[in-house]
Amino acid sequence: MKKTFFIIFSVLLSLSVMGQRIDRVEPLCWWTDMKMPLTLLIQGENLADAEVSVREPGLAVKGQHNAESPNYLFVDMEVSSPGLYTIMLKKGKKKLTYKYQVHQRDMALRSRGSYGTQDVIYLLMPDRFANANLNNDNMPQCAEKVNRSEFYGRHGGDIEGIMRHLDHIAALGATAVWSTPLLLDNEPTQSYHGYACADYYHIDPRFGTNQMYRALADSCHAKGLKLIMDMVPNHCGAAHWWMKDLPYKDWVHQFPKYTQSNWQFTTVMDINAAPSDQYLMASGWFDTAMPDMNLDNPDLLHYFQQMAIWWIEYAGLDGLRVDTYPYNEKEPISQWTKAIRDEYPNINIVGECWTRPASQIAYWQADAANADGYNSHLPTVMDFPTSEAIIGALADDGKGWGNGLLKVYTAVADDYLYANPYNLLIFSGNHDTERVGDLVKDSNPDRMKLAAVMVATLRGIPQLLYGEEIGMLSADKTKGHGSLRRDFPGFFEGDAQGLSNAQKEMLNFYTTLFQWRKTEPLIHRGKTMHFLSRDNTYAYFRYANGGAVFVFLNASDEVKTIDWTRYDDIAARYSSVGRNVLTGASVDMKSGVKVQPLSFLIVRL
Repeated sequence: MKKTFFIIFSVLLSLSVMGQRIDRVEPLCWWTDMKMPLTLLIQGENLADAEVSVREPGLAVKGQHNAESPNYLFVDMEVSSPGLYTIMLKKGKKKLTYKYQVHQRDMALRSRGSYGTQDVIYLLMPDRFANANLNNDNMPQCAEKVNRSEFYGRHGGDIEGIMRHLDHIAALGATAVWSTPLLLDNEPTQSYHGYACADYYHIDPRFGTNQMYRALADSCHAKGLKLIMDMVPNHCGAAHWWMKDLPYKDWVHQFPKYTQSNWQFTTVMDINAAPSDQYLMASGWFDTAMPDMNLDNPDLLHYFQQMAIWWIEYAGLDGLRVDTYPYNEKEPISQWTKAIRDEYPNINIVGECWTRPASQIAYWQADAANADGYNSHLPTVMDFPTSEAIIGALADDGKGWGNGLLKVYTAVADDYLYANPYNLLIFSGNHDTERVGDLVKDSNPDRMKLAAVMVATLRGIPQLLYGEEIGMLSADKTKGHGSLRRDFPGFFEGDAQGLSNAQKEMLNFYTTLFQWRKTEPLIHRGKTMHFLSRDNTYAYFRYANGGAVFVFLNASDEVKTIDWTRYDDIAARYSSVGRNVLTGASVDMKSGVKVQPLSFLIVRL
């Protein structure tokens, strides 16, 4: 039976005494039988040194300590039983009470599954994907108002819009939804992307409510989709509520004047790096509106560990994506990740480690054979080198030594560096890069299809960017991120715009390709054997006991005839007669099969 949770938001049962009050208690609620110990952050006015107790048995105070600010208390709790508890604060003759809910944990959820190579992740930006509720476009408590004509403004997308179009995502063959952050971002401008969080426990009201987010998770699950939450422990937003009164001076990294990160990932593993360069990498601010959090502060680290676990348990999430993973202090972020995986042993977490070469990304994957012994505990990393190779291979005619699809061959050849090359997130574009159609030569749809085939059939976990399935291009490539993050045509309330014939054709191609992938275990778990060529073609097998999938890509301007004997290393194990997975037609690979320019062949043997 599905359980219903009720969150008690700042319920003050006695009148605040002048000069002393409770404004918030986080986490908003908790559960029994959790591995993560519960520490309440209690924030208000003049709370330091208050004596904290609980009226009812089943929830007890183990210890407490002040922060540097007099307006915070950190209270360690012992959780024994579910119930609604009365937390009491006493300071002198003044008393405050607060109701706090503890739920019975569903232990079956602890061992829940997660996303993996069997999945296709659909990445969307909620403000730009779909708008079903015009009434929440502007909210009085939020600084920025909707302006769809502004590339970097808010456009009005919301959770109800996502829920309304889950059928589109499922029909495409995607099996998981990754939404960029939905938590409150209350910056006065460019708040649409959500990466400058103003409250880690509340959904932005322009997107919906916490209850709506949980309903989104339920709706995803009902349609066979998983839900992945995007989290940002590295930085908050300048408009975060605690920036007006930090618990500790070192809660965020502070400098005499604005100091930005040097963005140099090599300093993290560089044995020759100057300590000052290493410090600036992790401690400098990501942006002027994004104060850098200091995870070396133990209260902050525990706060973020609890926050991640709270959202997983509250919404029934299937996994996480972590923004700017290497910008965090590396030992604390490893502890953050491990705490989540200790609570949920099967959960997958993918980290954005946007660097190159592959050796530097491999450093961040769990159980990597790092010389310094570092273990991030991060199961999955984003495969930026292969992404850049796919785009680079299709950005021009591919002529010249080392160009064309040989770039992809070279990227895949680096798989030996990874602790688990299957746990790589593979993609041709995301919300931070130009769209695949912007980058391939002449925005050619056939080149976009070649990119999609590689994302669908190479090792790893595929990720699609919303709009990619219809060949969406940036509105104006000179305008950067705000332009590539376009509104999905026809998904905004009141818009009558439909898809063009070219967009429908691309959607049909993506649907056929990824619906097939959804059912093919050889692509999910099969090994890879690829073959070297220097004619702007690329051939590889995904294979296991009992079968293989053969992929041949031709990015050249010539018709290519497949010489099946070239692949005897593995082809001899199988019948030469297979099935074209997109058309269903029988194919005899020994018959001199021809592949047209800017085309491909996928055959199940």
